[in-house]
Amino acid sequence: MFHKLPQLLLVLILVISCSTEEKSMVTVDKIISDIQYQYAPDKRVAWFQVEAEKKGETYILKGESNLPEAVDALHNNLSAKGISILDSITPLPHESLNGLTQGVINVSVANLRSNPKHSAELATQATLGTMVNILKKEGEWYWIQTPDGYLAWVDYGGIIPLPKKDLDLWKNAEKLIYTKTYGHSYQNKNNGDIVSDLVAGDILKIIEEHPDYFYVEYPDRRTAYIKKGEADRYLLWLESLHPTENQLVATAETLMGVPYLWGGTSTKGVDCSGFTKTVYFLNGMVIPRDASQQVNAGIPLDSAGSFENLKKGDLLFFGKKATDSTKEKVVHVGMWIGNNKFIHSAGRVKISSTEPGSDNYDEYNVNRYLRTKRYLDQPNTGFINLKKQTIFKD
Repeated sequence: MFHKLPQLLLVLILVISCSTEEKSMVTVDKIISDIQYQYAPDKRVAWFQVEAEKKGETYILKGESNLPEAVDALHNNLSAKGISILDSITPLPHESLNGLTQGVINVSVANLRSNPKHSAELATQATLGTMVNILKKEGEWYWIQTPDGYLAWVDYGGIIPLPKKDLDLWKNAEKLIYTKTYGHSYQNKNNGDIVSDLVAGDILKIIEEHPDYFYVEYPDRRTAYIKKGEADRYLLWLESLHPTENQLVATAETLMGVPYLWGGTSTKGVDCSGFTKTVYFLNGMVIPRDASQQVNAGIPLDSAGSFENLKKGDLLFFGKKATDSTKEKVVHVGMWIGNNKFIHSAGRVKISSTEPGSDNYDEYNVNRYLRTKRYLDQPNTGFINLKKQTIFKD
């Protein structure tokens, strides 16, 4: 019997050792998870993808992040627990970019995808002249972050990476904003050959202004002519903006019939939140990208479905209500236009009614109504007011 004791002790030591190691690993994983929840709960707008691998007494941290403050917090929390680490986390922007960490969208509408390939899901869009941060490059694709924080991939044709000197020149140049729903720029002042198509919200550098046209420059230094009545000087346009309820409705109605496009945020095609985002942008406000993000901005109004206190321009959110076992899920958004009606992108941009018996009564969405939020004339709660925080000029 006694000769079995060393074997039993060895087994006991191994069990205790494995148990301690497992607990330690759980602790490290829990700290990583807590940091991710604190700093990057929504990976659409913040990136902290980190894991740990144990080698001897040291934990090797692997992954990547564009949040140095989150990585610092991870180091501090692990050190406080006396955990030895080796940091192999790749910081973003990636060093292989050689300093080209910013760029400008170079086509009328750039399609931004969830992965670096054309067959990937269309995540969102960005319009001409938008300045973006570049985080890394894979082949001919750039992983970028838009001014509203959205992370997605754009192919080389949609972006011009610029060194700081050239980017500063672009930022400080006088610009125009294209205001017509859809149009073109031309190679000469009498129209002629087309340089590119244009959509409302496109930004271009002004070279010269004439009574009937603007002579402009693209981010890649192509030049073109644009009819004077189809665009405004950006700063004058911005100064003229005093968005009202009726102006929001008028802007929304210019998009009537625009086709539904999953991931679309331009007048070429919009999904539900891309539609509301475009309407607000053309009135000087950059609101979050997705409906599930837009619902977290603005101030809360109705959640009972009475619709009595709503004003034109308020955003209505639809989806699945929370239950004892599931969270609320926001899947659709529209904009209130008064008279028991809202405008939204569903198949196409159209107007629906909340009033039973109406020809355009939308029973389906009324039955899944969640709440309404207000952006107009409210403090900057979760969105960018271009008059106060311009993103197209220093």
